[in-house]
Amino acid sequence: MQTEIYLDTNATSPVLPAAAAAAMAAMQDGFGNPSSSHATGLRARALREGVRASAGRIVGAGNGRLMFNSGATEGIQTAVLSALCAVRERRARGEPCGDVVLIGATEHKAVPESLAHWNRLLGTGLELRVLPVDGDGRHRLDVLRALAPRVAMVCTMAANNETGVVSDLRGIEAVLHETGSDALWLVDCVQALGKLPLDLAASRIDYAPFSGHKLYAPKGIGMLYVRQGAPYTPLMCGGGQEDGQRSGTENMAGIAALGAVFAALERGDTFRDAAALVACRARLMTALEAALPGIVFNAPLAQSLPTTINFSVPDVSSATLLDLFDAAGMRVSAGSACSAGKAASSYVLDAMGVPAWRSAAAVRLSFGALQGDAALDLACERIARCGAVLATPMQADGAEPAHDCQTDTTVLVAADAARDWLAAHPDAIVIDVRDLREHSVAGDVRLHGRAVQNVPLACFAGHAPSWLGATAPLLFVCRSGMRSARAAHALRAMGHPDAWSLVGGFALAT
Repeated sequence: MQTEIYLDTNATSPVLPAAAAAAMAAMQDGFGNPSSSHATGLRARALREGVRASAGRIVGAGNGRLMFNSGATEGIQTAVLSALCAVRERRARGEPCGDVVLIGATEHKAVPESLAHWNRLLGTGLELRVLPVDGDGRHRLDVLRALAPRVAMVCTMAANNETGVVSDLRGIEAVLHETGSDALWLVDCVQALGKLPLDLAASRIDYAPFSGHKLYAPKGIGMLYVRQGAPYTPLMCGGGQEDGQRSGTENMAGIAALGAVFAALERGDTFRDAAALVACRARLMTALEAALPGIVFNAPLAQSLPTTINFSVPDVSSATLLDLFDAAGMRVSAGSACSAGKAASSYVLDAMGVPAWRSAAAVRLSFGALQGDAALDLACERIARCGAVLATPMQADGAEPAHDCQTDTTVLVAADAARDWLAAHPDAIVIDVRDLREHSVAGDVRLHGRAVQNVPLACFAGHAPSWLGATAPLLFVCRSGMRSARAAHALRAMGHPDAWSLVGGFALAT
């Protein structure tokens, strides 16, 4: 298998080796419950508080609260619950309170969905309105200024996960100050951690959720900052952990891992600095421009994180690019939601007024501050290879076999059993049904040492007669197992009793 180049860190990041080691040490040696009063528990408590102190220095928490939780979604839920409970209490006391919640048009869906959920359950009856963004993806301060007298809560991001656009938080704060607004302010800081300077206590921000797995910590650990004096209602009650702010026995392995990441940030000897990240982005953009004629970048570089590139290519769908990059061993994401091979428009780019074709064809490439030069060199080489293959004229293919949602599971070979299956069937023919571009950009394709033929699924009808006359078993493979299952099922339906599909495709064939 070719070396994997991971360029999707805005979705999640690999775990820092030091973080993995810290988590293992916490599980094996420092396994105490920080609520226990004996020595083992006291050591766990000291570890937890050391990590909290480090986190406070990194985000500039000052006298604000920093509590550990499962991640940003829980933090968002807690912040929304706290703010809406405060609104309800103000009304009960007869105090003036706004009737509108402004939600940035490019927010992560966890924010508006949490607000809709708690607004309904608490019966607060707030009007949830969108705060539009301009063509650069930044919030419309004129709209905020006009609505400020009615606003009970404002929800914005520090940096957008799709485009990398950095919000004008100082501008938002200035408007709230100038208008005398007492609106509570939630800022999603997930993409900002470790990438942008943060001084939360010096700002007007009331709530800021963070997620560890976006910055080389494991999944399932995060934090919520709450400004000193901001209203707070616990989402989880019970054992009184985190001083009663978030009940539930702490995830000490996750906290220890997060602490190792914070220690590396504070030392400054592990991660690339901002200037180096800008240079890395420039290298990748140069490679993309050379390989993909007509490429358009969808966010202004001067106002974006240096670790995120969002682009579109004329007449090339995001699904095509994702399949091609994945076949080349590069892991990237669509800038929009994909289902059944059809890309939906990106609501983030739509909100920015980007042309529809760019919104539907967008691809996001994101890298981390640990990305090495060798990996970047290899990524540039593979981008060039993808461009060359994409520029090669393709012969028109025939129709693919009809999709069958009831694919017979008896045609499936489990990924972890593939090696044994091939050993038991030395005469088996392995057929890659990805399109020719995907197959060719992947180089010398083999499955556990076995040679692989390439017959795109669109050419299935032309090859099926010869396969029906073969006595050897046929194992179809693709990227994820979807197309190969269709091929195996179709050939079985045509009369070949020994057609198979590899579950999970090349993605799981390790």
